[in-house]
Amino acid sequence: MTTPPAAASRIAVITGASSGIGAATARQLAAAGYRVVLTARRKDRIEALAEEIETAGGKATAYPLDVTDREAVDEFATAFRTIGVLVNNAGGALGLDPVASGDPADWRQMYETNVLGTLNLTQALLPALEASGDGTVVVVSSTAGLATYEGGGGYAAAKHAEHVLAETLRLEIVGRPVRVVEIAPGMVRTEEFALTRFGGDEARAAKVYDGVAAPLTADDVADTITWAVTRPSHVNIDLLVVRPRAQASNTKVHRETDNASE
Repeated sequence: MTTPPAAASRIAVITGASSGIGAATARQLAAAGYRVVLTARRKDRIEALAEEIETAGGKATAYPLDVTDREAVDEFATAFRTIGVLVNNAGGALGLDPVASGDPADWRQMYETNVLGTLNLTQALLPALEASGDGTVVVVSSTAGLATYEGGGGYAAAKHAEHVLAETLRLEIVGRPVRVVEIAPGMVRTEEFALTRFGGDEARAAKVYDGVAAPLTADDVADTITWAVTRPSHVNIDLLVVRPRAQASNTKVHRETDNASE
């Protein structure tokens, strides 16, 4: 059973809402009674999603935004006096190269999107979250923020930083009416994550999930986010790690096909 949002806390801002976990979270929070504000760089995607949510009876607004553009983020924040929820979901991985040969440009982009994007939105909207009297900051990190794996140095470094950002913020604002929730998914199959990581190489992207009968879906992760957000105000889900049953760790995955890669 979910707790409906209080009147002052009915706005939920979701970054990276154009696809995957962000889009699924927007749908589920809208169904839970929030007016969702969808942000992403792809204007057409978030506008279509906003229309879908409105048609289903929810309330949604699309706002094109690059979370790494601090000036644009600050301008966006002026639209809100109070908000109830910020879901920092924008991010992603690039490449699977070892540290010795990884592209510094990829590392920089992953850091700017995953870490500085989260920092930008959190700093800009924290006053409005606090003004609601019952705010929640959600950081969608990754199990890569808790343990690394070969080829994952750049992504794991960014996600470790995002994990520490959430952990530190929780310490710094304790006693104020804002919860800090971290959701750390493991293997999630979405339409774009692995494809983006491997530069559009569909065969290589598909190989990530070889032999895994049921990786997590975007809806699975959105369900955990919605559950955490809709707990009673005094309940804070500090860190929720969610993996498919087939995944015991970042490097231990049960694969059912004989020729599947490890």
